Amino acid sequence: MRVGMPHLGNLYICIKAMANRLNGDLIVPSLSNQRTLSLGVKYSPEGLCLPFKLMLGNLIEAAELGADTMIMVGGFGICRLGYYTKIQKQILHDLGYDVELVQFGISENKLLGFLQSMKRLTSGEGWPSIISAFRFGLAKLGAVDKIERVVQKVRAVEQVKGAANRLFTQAIQAIDQADDYGTLKRAQRDYIAQLNQVPKDTQVQPLVVGMTGEFYVLLEPFSNLDVENELGKLGVEVRRRTFVSEWVKYSLFLNPLGIDETKKIHKAALPYLKRDVGGDGWETVGEKVLHAKEYDGIVHLAPFTCTPEIVAQNIMPSTKENIPVLTILCDEQLAKAGVLTRLEAFVDLLERKRWVNNKQQRVVV
Repeated sequence: MRVGMPHLGNLYICIKAMANRLNGDLIVPSLSNQRTLSLGVKYSPEGLCLPFKLMLGNLIEAAELGADTMIMVGGFGICRLGYYTKIQKQILHDLGYDVELVQFGISENKLLGFLQSMKRLTSGEGWPSIISAFRFGLAKLGAVDKIERVVQKVRAVEQVKGAANRLFTQAIQAIDQADDYGTLKRAQRDYIAQLNQVPKDTQVQPLVVGMTGEFYVLLEPFSNLDVENELGKLGVEVRRRTFVSEWVKYSLFLNPLGIDETKKIHKAALPYLKRDVGGDGWETVGEKVLHAKEYDGIVHLAPFTCTPEIVAQNIMPSTKENIPVLTILCDEQLAKAGVLTRLEAFVDLLERKRWVNNKQQRVVV
Protein backbone atom coordinates (compact mmCIF):
# COMPACT_ATOMS: atom_id res chain seq x y z
CA MET A 1 0.00 0.00 0.00
CA ARG A 2 1.46 3.34 -1.11
CA VAL A 3 -0.36 6.15 0.67
CA GLY A 4 -0.71 9.71 -0.61
CA MET A 5 -2.15 12.81 1.03
CA PRO A 6 -2.98 16.43 0.22
CA HIS A 7 -1.08 19.28 1.86
CA LEU A 8 -2.34 21.43 4.72
CA GLY A 9 0.42 23.72 5.94
CA ASN A 10 3.05 21.67 7.79
CA LEU A 11 0.75 18.76 8.62
CA TYR A 12 2.74 16.49 6.29
CA ILE A 13 5.62 16.50 8.82
CA CYS A 14 3.35 14.93 11.43
CA ILE A 15 1.89 12.31 9.07
CA LYS A 16 5.32 11.49 7.66
CA ALA A 17 6.68 10.88 11.17
CA MET A 18 3.82 8.49 11.93
CA ALA A 19 4.34 6.62 8.66
CA ASN A 20 8.09 6.25 9.24
CA ARG A 21 7.53 4.77 12.71
CA LEU A 22 5.01 2.31 11.28
CA ASN A 23 7.20 1.38 8.30
CA GLY A 24 4.59 2.83 5.98
CA ASP A 25 5.16 3.97 2.41
CA LEU A 26 3.91 7.58 2.44
CA ILE A 27 4.00 9.61 -0.77
CA VAL A 28 3.93 13.36 -0.15
CA PRO A 29 3.71 15.47 -3.31
CA SER A 30 5.74 18.68 -3.55
CA LEU A 31 4.31 21.69 -1.74
CA SER A 32 1.29 23.19 -3.46
CA ASN A 33 2.31 25.29 -6.44
CA GLN A 34 0.93 26.65 -9.70
CA ARG A 35 0.87 23.21 -11.32
CA THR A 36 -1.13 21.85 -8.37
CA LEU A 37 -3.66 24.64 -8.81
CA SER A 38 -3.84 24.17 -12.57
CA LEU A 39 -4.56 20.46 -12.19
CA GLY A 40 -7.23 21.08 -9.56
CA VAL A 41 -8.94 23.82 -11.56
CA LYS A 42 -8.88 21.75 -14.75
CA TYR A 43 -10.62 18.71 -13.28
CA SER A 44 -12.87 20.23 -10.58
CA PRO A 45 -16.44 21.45 -10.98
CA GLU A 46 -16.14 25.21 -11.50
CA GLY A 47 -18.28 26.25 -8.52
CA LEU A 48 -16.32 24.35 -5.89
CA CYS A 49 -13.99 26.17 -3.53
CA LEU A 50 -10.23 26.63 -3.70
CA PRO A 51 -9.48 24.07 -0.92
CA PHE A 52 -11.24 21.37 -2.97
CA LYS A 53 -9.28 22.29 -6.10
CA LEU A 54 -5.87 22.39 -4.40
CA MET A 55 -6.51 19.14 -2.53
CA LEU A 56 -7.55 17.47 -5.77
CA GLY A 57 -4.39 18.78 -7.46
CA ASN A 58 -2.30 17.29 -4.63
CA LEU A 59 -4.08 13.94 -4.94
CA ILE A 60 -3.47 13.82 -8.69
CA GLU A 61 0.23 14.60 -8.10
CA ALA A 62 0.41 11.84 -5.48
CA ALA A 63 -1.25 9.40 -7.90
CA GLU A 64 1.30 10.35 -10.56
CA LEU A 65 4.02 9.40 -8.07
CA GLY A 66 2.48 5.95 -7.61
CA ALA A 67 0.14 6.30 -4.64
CA ASP A 68 -2.69 3.77 -4.67
CA THR A 69 -4.40 4.85 -1.45
CA MET A 70 -5.25 8.43 -0.45
CA ILE A 71 -6.11 9.80 2.98
CA MET A 72 -8.61 12.62 3.28
CA VAL A 73 -10.31 14.37 6.16
CA GLY A 74 -14.08 14.43 6.26
CA GLY A 75 -17.02 14.80 8.56
CA PHE A 76 -20.59 15.88 8.95
CA GLY A 77 -21.96 19.40 9.09
CA ILE A 78 -23.10 22.21 6.86
CA CYS A 79 -19.74 22.67 5.10
CA ARG A 80 -19.26 20.80 1.81
CA LEU A 81 -16.10 19.15 3.19
CA GLY A 82 -18.07 15.99 3.95
CA TYR A 83 -18.69 15.48 0.22
CA TYR A 84 -15.10 16.05 -0.92
CA THR A 85 -13.93 12.45 -0.68
CA LYS A 86 -16.69 10.93 -2.82
CA ILE A 87 -16.38 13.58 -5.52
CA GLN A 88 -12.58 13.47 -5.62
CA LYS A 89 -12.61 9.67 -5.76
CA GLN A 90 -14.93 9.76 -8.77
CA ILE A 91 -12.75 12.37 -10.51
CA LEU A 92 -9.58 10.34 -9.92
CA HIS A 93 -11.28 7.18 -11.28
CA ASP A 94 -12.50 9.11 -14.34
CA LEU A 95 -8.88 10.18 -14.93
CA GLY A 96 -7.81 6.52 -14.91
CA TYR A 97 -6.25 6.34 -11.43
CA ASP A 98 -7.22 3.14 -9.63
CA VAL A 99 -6.95 4.53 -6.11
CA GLU A 100 -8.81 4.11 -2.85
CA LEU A 101 -9.68 7.13 -0.71
CA VAL A 102 -9.75 6.60 3.05
CA GLN A 103 -11.73 9.25 4.89
CA PHE A 104 -10.63 9.88 8.47
CA GLY A 105 -13.74 9.93 10.66
CA ILE A 106 -12.51 12.61 13.04
CA SER A 107 -15.79 14.49 13.43
CA GLU A 108 -17.78 11.40 14.33
CA ASN A 109 -15.39 9.25 16.36
CA LYS A 110 -12.73 11.77 17.43
CA LEU A 111 -9.48 10.15 18.59
CA LEU A 112 -10.73 6.57 18.15
CA GLY A 113 -11.77 7.29 14.57
CA PHE A 114 -8.34 8.68 13.75
CA LEU A 115 -6.49 5.74 15.30
CA GLN A 116 -8.77 3.22 13.58
CA SER A 117 -8.04 4.87 10.23
CA MET A 118 -4.30 4.69 10.99
CA LYS A 119 -4.55 0.99 11.80
CA ARG A 120 -6.38 0.37 8.55
CA LEU A 121 -3.44 1.87 6.67
CA THR A 122 -0.75 -0.18 8.41
CA SER A 123 0.43 -3.70 7.73
CA GLY A 124 -0.77 -5.42 10.87
CA GLU A 125 0.87 -3.07 13.36
CA GLY A 126 -0.38 -3.44 16.93
CA TRP A 127 -2.06 -0.71 18.97
CA PRO A 128 1.05 0.09 21.08
CA SER A 129 3.03 0.86 17.90
CA ILE A 130 0.21 2.93 16.44
CA ILE A 131 -0.25 4.98 19.61
CA SER A 132 3.52 5.53 19.91
CA ALA A 133 3.72 6.73 16.29
CA PHE A 134 0.72 9.00 16.83
CA ARG A 135 2.31 10.60 19.90
CA PHE A 136 5.59 11.23 18.09
CA GLY A 137 3.80 12.78 15.12
CA LEU A 138 1.89 15.11 17.46
CA ALA A 139 5.14 16.07 19.20
CA LYS A 140 6.60 17.16 15.85
CA LEU A 141 3.45 19.09 14.98
CA GLY A 142 3.54 20.87 18.34
CA ALA A 143 7.20 21.79 17.89
CA VAL A 144 6.56 23.32 14.46
CA ASP A 145 3.63 25.37 15.75
CA LYS A 146 5.57 26.67 18.77
CA ILE A 147 8.39 27.84 16.55
CA GLU A 148 5.94 29.42 14.10
CA ARG A 149 4.38 31.51 16.89
CA VAL A 150 7.82 32.95 17.63
CA VAL A 151 8.42 33.59 13.92
CA GLN A 152 5.20 35.61 13.71
CA LYS A 153 6.48 37.96 16.41
CA VAL A 154 10.04 38.23 15.09
CA ARG A 155 9.01 38.96 11.48
CA ALA A 156 7.41 42.24 12.53
CA VAL A 157 10.50 43.72 14.21
CA GLU A 158 13.53 42.02 12.64
CA GLN A 159 16.16 44.43 11.34
CA VAL A 160 17.05 42.25 8.35
CA LYS A 161 13.88 41.19 6.59
CA GLY A 162 13.76 37.48 5.85
CA ALA A 163 15.94 36.37 8.79
CA ALA A 164 13.05 34.75 10.66
CA ASN A 165 11.81 32.99 7.51
CA ARG A 166 15.25 31.51 6.82
CA LEU A 167 15.47 30.14 10.35
CA PHE A 168 11.93 28.79 10.11
CA THR A 169 12.78 26.90 6.92
CA GLN A 170 15.82 25.38 8.63
CA ALA A 171 13.74 24.52 11.71
CA ILE A 172 11.13 22.69 9.63
CA GLN A 173 13.86 20.62 7.98
CA ALA A 174 15.46 19.80 11.34
CA ILE A 175 12.14 18.76 12.87
CA ASP A 176 11.27 16.69 9.81
CA GLN A 177 14.58 14.82 10.09
CA ALA A 178 14.43 14.28 13.87
CA ASP A 179 13.98 10.57 14.61
CA ASP A 180 13.65 10.64 18.41
CA TYR A 181 12.26 12.88 21.15
CA GLY A 182 15.68 14.10 22.29
CA THR A 183 16.67 15.34 18.84
CA LEU A 184 13.25 16.91 18.40
CA LYS A 185 13.41 18.82 21.70
CA ARG A 186 16.92 20.09 20.93
CA ALA A 187 15.83 21.32 17.51
CA GLN A 188 12.85 23.14 19.00
CA ARG A 189 14.94 24.70 21.78
CA ASP A 190 17.83 25.69 19.51
CA TYR A 191 15.74 27.36 16.82
CA ILE A 192 13.60 29.27 19.30
CA ALA A 193 16.85 30.52 20.87
CA GLN A 194 18.19 31.56 17.45
CA LEU A 195 14.95 33.39 16.65
CA ASN A 196 15.11 35.25 19.94
CA GLN A 197 18.67 36.32 19.07
CA VAL A 198 17.69 37.81 15.68
CA PRO A 199 18.56 41.57 15.73
CA LYS A 200 15.33 43.50 16.34
CA ASP A 201 14.19 47.10 16.22
CA THR A 202 13.33 47.63 19.88
CA GLN A 203 11.91 51.11 19.25
CA VAL A 204 9.05 49.81 17.12
CA GLN A 205 5.61 48.96 18.46
CA PRO A 206 4.26 46.83 15.60
CA LEU A 207 0.66 46.77 14.56
CA VAL A 208 -1.12 43.61 15.69
CA VAL A 209 -3.42 42.01 13.13
CA GLY A 210 -5.55 38.95 13.76
CA MET A 211 -5.92 36.31 11.05
CA THR A 212 -9.24 34.52 10.95
CA GLY A 213 -11.39 32.70 8.46
CA GLU A 214 -11.72 29.28 6.90
CA PHE A 215 -9.41 26.54 8.22
CA TYR A 216 -7.66 25.54 4.98
CA VAL A 217 -6.89 28.97 3.54
CA LEU A 218 -5.59 30.07 6.94
CA LEU A 219 -3.09 27.23 7.12
CA GLU A 220 -2.03 26.66 3.50
CA PRO A 221 0.25 29.58 2.45
CA PHE A 222 -0.06 28.97 -1.28
CA SER A 223 -3.85 29.32 -1.11
CA ASN A 224 -3.65 32.87 0.31
CA LEU A 225 -0.42 33.94 -1.48
CA ASP A 226 1.47 33.89 1.82
CA VAL A 227 -0.42 36.78 3.40
CA GLU A 228 1.18 36.24 6.82
CA ASN A 229 4.67 36.64 5.43
CA GLU A 230 3.71 39.73 3.46
CA LEU A 231 2.21 41.35 6.55
CA GLY A 232 5.43 40.58 8.42
CA LYS A 233 7.42 42.39 5.73
CA LEU A 234 5.20 45.41 6.36
CA GLY A 235 6.09 45.35 10.06
CA VAL A 236 2.89 43.70 11.29
CA GLU A 237 2.68 41.08 14.03
CA VAL A 238 0.20 38.41 12.96
CA ARG A 239 -1.87 36.45 15.46
CA ARG A 240 -3.58 33.54 13.79
CA ARG A 241 -6.53 31.83 15.42
CA THR A 242 -5.86 28.38 14.01
CA PHE A 243 -2.94 26.01 14.56
CA VAL A 244 -3.25 22.34 13.72
CA SER A 245 -1.72 21.20 17.02
CA GLU A 246 -4.29 23.23 18.97
CA TRP A 247 -7.12 21.93 16.81
CA VAL A 248 -5.98 18.34 17.39
CA LYS A 249 -5.68 18.90 21.15
CA TYR A 250 -9.23 20.14 21.50
CA SER A 251 -10.95 18.11 18.78
CA LEU A 252 -9.45 14.71 19.59
CA PHE A 253 -8.73 14.93 23.31
CA LEU A 254 -10.58 17.69 25.18
CA ASN A 255 -13.92 17.90 23.35
CA PRO A 256 -14.76 14.23 24.06
CA LEU A 257 -14.21 15.09 27.76
CA GLY A 258 -16.70 17.94 27.56
CA ILE A 259 -14.11 20.72 27.31
CA ASP A 260 -15.12 22.92 24.39
CA GLU A 261 -12.70 25.72 23.52
CA THR A 262 -15.22 27.27 21.12
CA LYS A 263 -17.81 28.11 23.78
CA LYS A 264 -16.17 31.43 24.61
CA ILE A 265 -15.88 32.51 21.00
CA HIS A 266 -19.42 31.35 20.18
CA LYS A 267 -20.75 33.31 23.16
CA ALA A 268 -18.99 36.42 21.89
CA ALA A 269 -20.67 36.02 18.50
CA LEU A 270 -24.19 35.43 19.91
CA PRO A 271 -25.44 39.03 19.63
CA TYR A 272 -24.90 38.80 15.87
CA LEU A 273 -25.00 35.09 15.00
CA LYS A 274 -26.95 32.67 17.15
CA ARG A 275 -26.10 29.32 15.60
CA ASP A 276 -23.53 27.36 13.66
CA VAL A 277 -23.58 28.20 9.95
CA GLY A 278 -21.00 25.58 9.00
CA GLY A 279 -17.25 25.61 8.56
CA ASP A 280 -15.61 28.35 10.61
CA GLY A 281 -18.19 31.09 10.02
CA TRP A 282 -19.39 31.28 13.62
CA GLU A 283 -15.82 31.44 14.92
CA THR A 284 -14.91 34.18 12.43
CA VAL A 285 -17.57 36.52 13.81
CA GLY A 286 -16.63 35.67 17.38
CA GLU A 287 -12.96 36.43 16.70
CA LYS A 288 -13.75 40.03 15.85
CA VAL A 289 -15.90 40.56 18.93
CA LEU A 290 -13.58 38.73 21.32
CA HIS A 291 -10.32 40.37 20.30
CA ALA A 292 -11.43 43.84 19.19
CA LYS A 293 -9.43 45.50 22.00
CA GLU A 294 -6.29 43.41 21.41
CA TYR A 295 -5.92 43.77 17.64
CA ASP A 296 -5.45 46.84 15.47
CA GLY A 297 -7.25 45.07 12.64
CA ILE A 298 -8.31 41.70 11.26
CA VAL A 299 -7.57 39.99 7.97
CA HIS A 300 -10.40 37.63 7.10
CA LEU A 301 -9.46 34.86 4.65
CA ALA A 302 -12.24 33.00 2.88
CA PRO A 303 -12.48 30.71 -0.15
CA PHE A 304 -14.62 32.17 -2.91
CA THR A 305 -18.10 30.51 -2.83
CA CYS A 306 -17.66 29.46 0.85
CA THR A 307 -21.15 30.05 2.27
CA PRO A 308 -20.20 30.09 5.99
CA GLU A 309 -17.53 32.73 5.44
CA ILE A 310 -19.83 34.79 3.21
CA VAL A 311 -22.30 34.86 6.12
CA ALA A 312 -19.52 36.01 8.46
CA GLN A 313 -18.27 38.59 5.98
CA ASN A 314 -21.68 40.23 5.78
CA ILE A 315 -22.19 40.29 9.55
CA MET A 316 -18.85 41.74 10.62
CA PRO A 317 -19.37 45.31 9.32
CA SER A 318 -22.53 45.51 11.48
CA THR A 319 -20.93 44.73 14.85
CA LYS A 320 -20.40 47.57 17.32
CA GLU A 321 -16.72 46.72 17.81
CA ASN A 322 -14.64 49.42 16.13
CA ILE A 323 -11.94 47.39 14.42
CA PRO A 324 -11.20 47.38 10.67
CA VAL A 325 -11.59 44.10 8.78
CA LEU A 326 -10.05 43.26 5.41
CA THR A 327 -11.69 40.27 3.72
CA ILE A 328 -9.68 38.48 1.04
CA LEU A 329 -11.60 35.95 -1.06
CA CYS A 330 -9.21 33.25 -2.24
CA ASP A 331 -9.60 31.52 -5.60
CA GLU A 332 -7.59 30.76 -8.72
CA GLN A 333 -8.08 34.36 -9.95
CA LEU A 334 -6.31 35.89 -6.93
CA ALA A 335 -3.19 37.79 -8.01
CA LYS A 336 -0.15 38.69 -5.90
CA ALA A 337 0.00 42.32 -7.00
CA GLY A 338 -3.63 42.92 -6.07
CA VAL A 339 -3.22 41.30 -2.66
CA LEU A 340 -0.08 43.31 -1.87
CA THR A 341 -1.80 46.57 -2.84
CA ARG A 342 -4.73 45.81 -0.57
CA LEU A 343 -2.48 44.81 2.33
CA GLU A 344 -0.38 47.97 2.01
CA ALA A 345 -3.49 50.16 1.97
CA PHE A 346 -4.92 48.29 4.96
CA VAL A 347 -1.72 48.71 6.98
CA ASP A 348 -1.65 52.43 6.11
CA LEU A 349 -5.21 52.72 7.38
CA LEU A 350 -4.34 50.94 10.64
CA GLU A 351 -1.29 53.13 11.21
CA ARG A 352 -3.35 56.25 10.64
CA LYS A 353 -6.04 54.99 13.01
CA ARG A 354 -3.46 54.29 15.74
CA TRP A 355 -1.90 57.75 15.26
CA VAL A 356 -5.30 59.45 15.59
CA ASN A 357 -6.17 57.43 18.69
CA ASN A 358 -2.83 58.26 20.34
CA LYS A 359 -3.29 61.95 19.54
CA GLN A 360 -6.78 61.97 21.04
CA GLN A 361 -5.50 60.27 24.19
CA ARG A 362 -2.80 62.93 24.62
CA VAL A 363 -5.39 65.69 24.25
CA VAL A 364 -7.61 64.11 26.90
CA VAL A 365 -4.70 63.79 29.34
